[in-house]
Amino acid sequence: MLAFKAFRRFKEDFSIAFARDPAARSWGEVLFCYPGLHAVFLHRMCHFLWRRRMKLAARSLSQVARAFTGIEIHPGASIGKRFFIDHGAGVVIGETTEIGDDVVIYQGVTLGGVSLSKGKRHPTIGSSVVIGAGAAVLGPVTIGEDAMIGAGSVVVKDVPPGSVAVGVPAMVIPRRRQPGHTIELHHDRISDPLVGVLRRLEERVHHLEKTLGDLKNREGSRP
Repeated sequence: MLAFKAFRRFKEDFSIAFARDPAARSWGEVLFCYPGLHAVFLHRMCHFLWRRRMKLAARSLSQVARAFTGIEIHPGASIGKRFFIDHGAGVVIGETTEIGDDVVIYQGVTLGGVSLSKGKRHPTIGSSVVIGAGAAVLGPVTIGEDAMIGAGSVVVKDVPPGSVAVGVPAMVIPRRRQPGHTIELHHDRISDPLVGVLRRLEERVHHLEKTLGDLKNREGSRP
């Protein structure tokens, strides 16, 4: 029964690569050339050992996985179904991280801690979340279901479900999207809220400069 469950989980992880990556052409390519798949598969083995208190064996195997894939996932991290790491180089996932189902992350993502406490110190990622390349989600924050984290963002506060977080530190903006759609992978198209703020400030400065210029002209035209 346990072996069947493990095989079914591996089959789900394996098949999701074809749904998430248009570059996937054959089962052989995915099986042998996808370090994200290797990292997830090995992590499930490590997590199995970790939960059975074989922690040294779990940590040792996780170090082998790190050297082999370039992806570091602590054996204590809890990862849901159909988790996909695209490219994967430089990904770090901390011990108390919890990840839901159908989550996609890209290279260079850090799910890290900001505390030396032994309790919950890493993020909780809801289902159907997309985290862009180079993003960092730090501390025991919660990323709601169906949220998106823009590439290069640093998230240190909770992100509501269905929202978008972008920037350093990340700002949360609404996400216009009809429910029931598949996961969006276009995290590079997320608009930065700071751009709108700076644009309004620029317009305000131009308006003030024009007003000041008009006042000077009036003062100069007086006899």
